Amino acid sequence: MTKKGRYKAILEWFSTNMPIAESELDYRNPYELLVAVILSAQCTDKRVNIVTPPLFDKYPTPSDLAGATFEEVFALIKSISYPNNKAKHLLGMARMLTQDFGSIVPSDVDELQKLPGVGRKTANVIASIIYDKPVIAVDTHVFRISRRLGLSEGETVEKVEAELTANIPENLRAISHHWLILHGRYVCTAKKPKCSECGLALWCKSYPLG
Repeated sequence: MTKKGRYKAILEWFSTNMPIAESELDYRNPYELLVAVILSAQCTDKRVNIVTPPLFDKYPTPSDLAGATFEEVFALIKSISYPNNKAKHLLGMARMLTQDFGSIVPSDVDELQKLPGVGRKTANVIASIIYDKPVIAVDTHVFRISRRLGLSEGETVEKVEAELTANIPENLRAISHHWLILHGRYVCTAKKPKCSECGLALWCKSYPLG
């Protein structure tokens, strides 16, 4: 099968079998999503969704968070992975967002990456979900699934992102990010993939893994 054919078949399968695919992080506005995505690095969305409600209750705006102390933020997120670094990132992000961006989360990927705690993956998530930009965020799930399915042979996140971007139509890039994440989270898991239950086994270059 050609790579073009593989992409076509896999995208069609997702379109048919997972027509609705969205972030599992809870948020009500761009600021809340930005905070949640920063906290989600190497942490489950479930845990983030437990931690963020009291955080947002206490700091409902970027300026509110910018005025917090490290100790106050740390106390609210201490059950999250790497709470020290993330507390510092949240405070730095909120202060820069308030001072340099008028408390408005920027839509440009390069501008987003100026914020503390925001790398390319996080920037792409925000740009894609909030501003419907045709970009693909590559996290550990997307990286793993793309290589297993034969969508990319890239050895780095950057190369996988470039190949996905080149082969996925603009109108499908945002939802493709969620398709791959959810497939990796619930079916093609890192340690015990459920190959016997996978509807993509027919086109998977790594099958069987389970």
